[in-house]
Order: sequence, then structure tokens, then C-alpha cells
Amino acid sequence: MMEMQAWREAWERATVAAESLRAAFAGLGLPESAWGRVRPSVTHAGRAYVDLGTLPAEAAERIAEALSPERAAQ
Repeated sequence: MMEMQAWREAWERATVAAESLRAAFAGLGLPESAWGRVRPSVTHAGRAYVDLGTLPAEAAERIAEALSPERAAQ
């Protein structure tokens, strides 16, 4: 069984990561309806994750474009 402190630390890490993604998606001009399902998650083993939920195809395309190596090189 995971210790409560370990769970809290994983939850904090997942929460910060989820908030960072929400801010990045908002910065791309995506409406909250596209990224509002992004949420932190912690597994029973204590691993921190971010659940993206279901993204509209247009939002996924814009995110992929923003992450593309070609854009990073500009």
C-alpha cells in the first residue's frame, strides 16, 4: 500500500503538469471545451499521470502542429 505522503507528492506533480497543459492549450487559442477534461491522475502504484480525456480532432491537430519539429525550428 502506498504511503499517503507519496500519493500527495504524485498528485501534486500530476496537478502541476495538468495545469501546465491547460495553460499551453489555452495559449494555442483552444477553447476550454477542448481542454477542460484534462485532469491529474495517480495510479495505485503512485505514478503521476495526466488524463487528456477526449480531444476534438481540430484541437488534436492544432496541438500536433504546435509540437511539430518544423515549428520548433522556426
